[in-house]
Amino acid sequence: MATVQDQHLLSDLDLELLHQELRPVYQVGDSHTRLPDRKGWRKDFDLISGRRNLQQAVVMRLLTPRGELRHLGHPDYGARVHELIGSGNTETNRNLLKLFILEALKREPRIEKVTELSIIPSPGTRSTVDVTLTVLPVGFSQVVEIGPFRIELG
Repeated sequence: MATVQDQHLLSDLDLELLHQELRPVYQVGDSHTRLPDRKGWRKDFDLISGRRNLQQAVVMRLLTPRGELRHLGHPDYGARVHELIGSGNTETNRNLLKLFILEALKREPRIEKVTELSIIPSPGTRSTVDVTLTVLPVGFSQVVEIGPFRIELG
């Protein structure tokens, strides 16, 4: 549950990674809240709020191709990360990925600044990288760590 200080970071459905072939696919989490109804108990979606919601929102923004939500009135939502899929896990492409991430997070109104961004090759694979971010949310004095999460480059 969000604290009073966290409320401007909003709430959303709790998502979990379903699979990660080519492009990660998420589904609504299976840790449902159980609610009573006339026939016994039923499941309801869980919400996440505050810092956890910010963490999830950042990952979803980075994994959504920029412009994909323009028909819904959000032409600048998303990132250019998808442009690097299949381009190879090289230092140049990791630097481009860093640029694309920083560019996308400039448009996230809940983030004041990115204080750290780490992109390193994933152990045991040649085509993926592990991304870890540390951000300072607007109105906070403490940073929030996001990740590590994996992005396919190769």
